[in-house]
Amino acid sequence: MSRTIAITNQKGGVGKTTTAINLAAALAANDISVLLVDSDSQGNSTSGLGIQKDADLRTIYNILVDDMEIADCVHTTEVDGLDILPADKNLIGVNLELVGIENRESILKRKLLAVADKYQYILIDCPPALDLLTLNALMAADAILVPIQCEFFALEGVSELMDTVDRVRESFGHPLQIEGILLTMYDERTTLTRQVAADLREFFGQDVFKTVIPRNIRLAEAPSHGQPILMYDPGSKGSEAYIQLAKEVLANDQKRSA
Repeated sequence: MSRTIAITNQKGGVGKTTTAINLAAALAANDISVLLVDSDSQGNSTSGLGIQKDADLRTIYNILVDDMEIADCVHTTEVDGLDILPADKNLIGVNLELVGIENRESILKRKLLAVADKYQYILIDCPPALDLLTLNALMAADAILVPIQCEFFALEGVSELMDTVDRVRESFGHPLQIEGILLTMYDERTTLTRQVAADLREFFGQDVFKTVIPRNIRLAEAPSHGQPILMYDPGSKGSEAYIQLAKEVLANDQKRSA
């Protein structure tokens, strides 16, 4: 069975999609089969891996609304071992279209079960909102990974997310775990970054990854070329950081198994 991780934070611009693409690619580089699920109507994970969003593209929308199977909508990428379930702007209206559907919060979970034996990891790139798409991702996931930019309102935003996680656990009896809190756009030269990082480590303890993702121009450039940083600039600091993050995720998994 695969391990499913939802990469989520209701705050935008914190590095969710960058983390989804590059963690997926770094895991695949370790000879691990990975499915990346793009659950954001902006479809940035889709274009960031070089998938063209044309009219015939089958996406997660077809899974949720048209009851298609995941295997019929998955696309391969240039990265060996990494497949993607893409997204496009049709997802914008999905919250309204699913209003009358029974067990609408568990559609993605049910669909992913059909491919659970094909992939070792399934990563879900969530939208920057606590809506029905995010709820489907949380219900499908074993754990959440929360990217946080080191800024003044970081703790406030993540506290709201943790409240949502608690409600999912209580309301649906779903034992959602914390994979980790990931510090992104990290600039150790600034006092604010160091202070926010210290506060997060004090508050969340071992749940904060040791790996931090630095501010890195090459990391920001890579999506416009439809490539993860490991392909675009494998020697960059951003690439090294996501390789370390993948190692940390795998090590944590081994600890749980033990």
